[in-house]
Amino acid sequence: MAVHGPPPRPRLNPARPVPDLPQPDTPQPDAPQPDAPQPDAPQNVTDARRVLFHQVVRALDQEPRRLPAKLFYDARGAALFEEITRLDEYYPTRTELGILESCLPEVARRVGPDARVVEFGTGSGEKTALLLGALDRPHQLVLIDISAEQLHQVAEGFRRRHPGLPVVPLAADYTLPYRLPPRATANGTAAGATLFFFPGSTLGNFEPHEARGFLANVAHAGGRGAALLLGVDRQKPREVVEPAYNDAAGVTAEFNRNALHHLNRELGGNFDPEAFEHRAPWNPVAERIEMHLVSTRRQDVLIDPRLPGERAFGFSMEPGEAIVTEHSYKYSPTRLEGLIRSAGWQIEDRWTDHRKWFDVLYLVR
Repeated sequence: MAVHGPPPRPRLNPARPVPDLPQPDTPQPDAPQPDAPQPDAPQNVTDARRVLFHQVVRALDQEPRRLPAKLFYDARGAALFEEITRLDEYYPTRTELGILESCLPEVARRVGPDARVVEFGTGSGEKTALLLGALDRPHQLVLIDISAEQLHQVAEGFRRRHPGLPVVPLAADYTLPYRLPPRATANGTAAGATLFFFPGSTLGNFEPHEARGFLANVAHAGGRGAALLLGVDRQKPREVVEPAYNDAAGVTAEFNRNALHHLNRELGGNFDPEAFEHRAPWNPVAERIEMHLVSTRRQDVLIDPRLPGERAFGFSMEPGEAIVTEHSYKYSPTRLEGLIRSAGWQIEDRWTDHRKWFDVLYLVR
């Protein structure tokens, strides 16, 4: 169940109203985009910080307070998450890897030769390497991840291992407007089918309406003939799922608090991360893990990014008051099938493990 604290105290310095942010553009993968970001070009740092500040203010102004999950993934957060994936309690990564090792030959047969691969949330690239190794003459690899430092390291590794393969890293938040690069032409031949790759059960970190919107945008971007290889965590008993988010070594707790360190550094905040406890209970009604940071003492928080035209945002927190940092939905097959169909995809194949803890699905338009 959710963690609730005392009613929020008045803000110290109310921020000015935040204008509505634009909805994500539909990516257009096939036509050249004159205004498309160059793969290795730095983002406009001021604009990126302004967007993040608006998102943080809007999230913290909710009841209960929230934080955008993107704050997890600075360089330190990316490293901590990779450590989490190797923990005994964290079943999703090793379970999905086992499924991929068995199903990828069939995936390669279905997608055909010369495929362009577009991956959302690259991480360490371990699963991407398995996919590339199974495909017949992959034509282009587009990697999209919010952690720029890790992304470019992984991209360079793929360039070394696949010297003839165009590798395009895009350091971007794929829930915000972005443009995919044009298709590459290698050795005088055009790319074959587009295969989107979204492993790691990351779909469960979206609220259901957000998950549908994301899947619909990908479907529209790919058009007819595109496919999506999707990893999704299934519902399972509390005694299995809760330890995966409450490991004995405290790595997930450190990962959770690191979001506050990232916020402080990026936006001039004064959170005391060590004055927060990590909690991640299973909510059986909502069918999700609810990850929180719970304040252990009274705190007067101020976030001042020192951006032109922006005022600092402040508020108070009481002992026991919580900030929601992440939801992780676990899907039943029936609920997942309804979500997929409503977003314009069809399930062509599905693979699972012997315990039926995790699904890898091959979706087509």
